[in-house]
Amino acid sequence: MTAETTELSLPSRIETVATAAAAVAEFLSRSGISEDSAFGIDMAVREAVTNAVLHGNRQDDNKTVDVTLKSSPDAVEISVHDQGVGFNPEDVPDPTAEENILKASGRGIFFMRNFMDEVSWLIRPEGGTTVRMLKRR
Repeated sequence: MTAETTELSLPSRIETVATAAAAVAEFLSRSGISEDSAFGIDMAVREAVTNAVLHGNRQDDNKTVDVTLKSSPDAVEISVHDQGVGFNPEDVPDPTAEENILKASGRGIFFMRNFMDEVSWLIRPEGGTTVRMLKRR
């Protein structure tokens, strides 16, 4: 397995979610990741890109969502960056709490944390949020 890096710059439209997912699926097939891991990575990426488009960039056509895919012998790392104002992930309500269990949204961060081995956020002072997700082999 050789190291590979792919970078995408995508428009802030909801259709970008499918475009990113297709690019990630192709990348993962080259990386030799297991089918079970690929399913979880797909879910996490879809959630991260959806959040970047809807909540970060607010579907602003003047902003982009940047996705970086890296594979190494040990792991696959995916970063999704938006150009929004940022947020504190700890302020997002727990979707498993009784008062939130029936809500139709709010599970993206929960999914990312459960499907990936590491998830972290970097809120940049100049604007924009980057979510970095790592899946070990």
